[in-house]
Amino acid sequence: MDNENSIGRWVSILYRLGQSYLDRKLKEIDLSCGQFPFLMLLFKKDGVSQDSLAKSLCIDKGTTARAVKKLEASGYVKRVECFEDKRINKVILTQKANEIEPQIELIISQWTELLTKDFELEEKEIALKLLKRMAGNVLDCNC
Repeated sequence: MDNENSIGRWVSILYRLGQSYLDRKLKEIDLSCGQFPFLMLLFKKDGVSQDSLAKSLCIDKGTTARAVKKLEASGYVKRVECFEDKRINKVILTQKANEIEPQIELIISQWTELLTKDFELEEKEIALKLLKRMAGNVLDCNC
């Protein structure tokens, strides 16, 4: 298979373009694309442990700790020692983070619209289904 027809190549290109797009849009609110997935997960489930964040996002613990530290320094989260287990830090969204959630949702929506601007509804659904399936294939193989 030549590189032009490699799914991995196109996934990689979209990833890099997405990171660049997010960095430009998030810069206005003192965020970067590296902190973005952590906030997105916390918007869905606030108060999870750093370990849980790392596992849910398939990101190593060191990278997770650095991202949470930056989010904390920017005033978007605070780390709270777990009452039941003092070894665990729970990550809690601050009011500042909750206030920017609509902006973050808009950025995601705009990126999705850009990606799929000439797609029919059925094509959008198929693309999403296939991407989820590809991610599942990799997660299943424990590569």
